[in-house]
Amino acid sequence: MKQGIHPNYRPVVFQDVSVDYSFLTRSTVETKDTIVWTDGKEYPLVKLEISSQSHPFFTGKQKILDSAGRVERFNKKYSKKSAQ
Repeated sequence: MKQGIHPNYRPVVFQDVSVDYSFLTRSTVETKDTIVWTDGKEYPLVKLEISSQSHPFFTGKQKILDSAGRVERFNKKYSKKSAQ
């Protein structure tokens, strides 16, 4: 491998701030924040707004949309007027 052309691949902590869930994995993402992990070492930190612990698809708390009502409102609003 050529030296100096590859990104720095290192352990990084990703933290879902909405549910206070964190996981340690390897990544090339650049960040200025750091956190002390459970092993006592300091790692770069990436803050997330959503992860598998807070996403409705994975949690089973998915909102059901009233699609029938939305379609009826659309048709009512944009339906062609009959010529009189």
